[in-house]
Amino acid sequence: MPGRFTYLSDADKAAIYEAALEICATIGMRVLHPEARELLAAAGATLGSAGGAGSATGASRPAAPDLVTIPRELVEQALASAPSAIEVYDREGRPAMSLGGRNTYFGNGSAVTNVYDLETGERRPATLDDGARAARLCDALPNVDFVMAHAHPGELDPHVALLESFRVMVVNTAKPLVVVAEGLADLEVMWRIACVLRGGAKELRAKPYFTLYGEPTSPLLHPRDSLAKLLFCADHSIPVIYSTAPLAGGTAPITVAGHVAQGTAESLFGLVVHQLRRPGSPFLFGIGPAVLDMTTMQSAYNAPEYLMGYAAAIEMARWLDLPNWGYAGTSDSQVVDAQAGMEAAEAALLSLAMGSNLNHDLGYLDYGMNASLELIVIVDEYLALNRRLFAGVEVSPETLALDAIRAVGPGGDFLATKHTARHVRSAQWRPTIINRQPYSRWLAEGGLDLREQARRKALKLLATHHPAPLPAGLAAEIDALVAGFVPEG
Repeated sequence: MPGRFTYLSDADKAAIYEAALEICATIGMRVLHPEARELLAAAGATLGSAGGAGSATGASRPAAPDLVTIPRELVEQALASAPSAIEVYDREGRPAMSLGGRNTYFGNGSAVTNVYDLETGERRPATLDDGARAARLCDALPNVDFVMAHAHPGELDPHVALLESFRVMVVNTAKPLVVVAEGLADLEVMWRIACVLRGGAKELRAKPYFTLYGEPTSPLLHPRDSLAKLLFCADHSIPVIYSTAPLAGGTAPITVAGHVAQGTAESLFGLVVHQLRRPGSPFLFGIGPAVLDMTTMQSAYNAPEYLMGYAAAIEMARWLDLPNWGYAGTSDSQVVDAQAGMEAAEAALLSLAMGSNLNHDLGYLDYGMNASLELIVIVDEYLALNRRLFAGVEVSPETLALDAIRAVGPGGDFLATKHTARHVRSAQWRPTIINRQPYSRWLAEGGLDLREQARRKALKLLATHHPAPLPAGLAAEIDALVAGFVPEG
């Protein structure tokens, strides 16, 4: 494929994998879900610890009865049973994404606490309506393939916020979803809603509609809620991401290799639990290799070491033959400026070039604390441009154009040839917000910069694009499920 590249040698990948296996087998991880511990123990894992040196400072680690070590055979068994490709369908049951190999898909991010208001330009707390607008905008953008909740609705009870965000996504986009659930209770309601949309649990199992995002806690800790959701997804064949988020220098080694080795071990540990529960259930490997900037103590999404760790994580997923969770279109800048454009493009291009499968966070700013619909529109345009680039060059008698060159001859031009007429629409990509006007025309049309062009496009799409509505009966059934939800505890 044109432009594709690799980052680690086979020896590098083998060394990272062996280090991950050693972490699992000799250091172990805490498993806070009793049923998951029993599942592991029955398969041959070792439970409990008498303590040990443990700490890098030499301090002794206390005894941990919930510590579990797993032999490499369990990891290899899980890798053998996990599918290398996952088919995902949209709300209407149409094929939407084939996760695996080098197929690349992109979506916005989830649950930011602040947004830039499209109308006023002001930064303000996020609301449920922001999530609805983002879903509708993403539904209209051709290079956004899946949708996440975008905004955390600060006006709602936090225990119901994620479920309400799920509902507004279902209403405002037909594209497949990637969701976050607080716990088993709201996840089960999301699953029931998806069953209603599909016409039953069997139909949903055959055509998955949403993917759950889950994660352990670095370093080497698997919380009860994380594992409960992981097991539920295994039981119901819901595609599940189990992406660790180790922070280099904080909750993971500061070196890229150590960072990736720990992250690989944490995600694979989750894979073992998942596949022991139900072999063959769909699972996505992932590492969010954020970096703790030692000068600001801020978690950086776009440091070069983050991108190095991310590239290594993509490589590990390909080497392990697992679909992967990825990143694109983010910036650590606080505003949509040149830095935002540069950083958003960097990770998006890396994901395209390396074939990262399911890439989220389009529109994130300020280390994921803020989001911009304008930036989502800009990244959509960037993806369109680069999908054209990565499609490659067709070389055939028709495209080599020898007959046209012969007919024109020396000193002629190709403007009026039939060959140009045949290919004029397909041979060139057309931008929607990128400026190609001469200065005088650009100035006459308002002298708009890219951010303003993106803002106006977003507003126009929100005013004119209307996803297909849900049938009234289904909408009422979904509303009743949400209304009947009782948070855990």
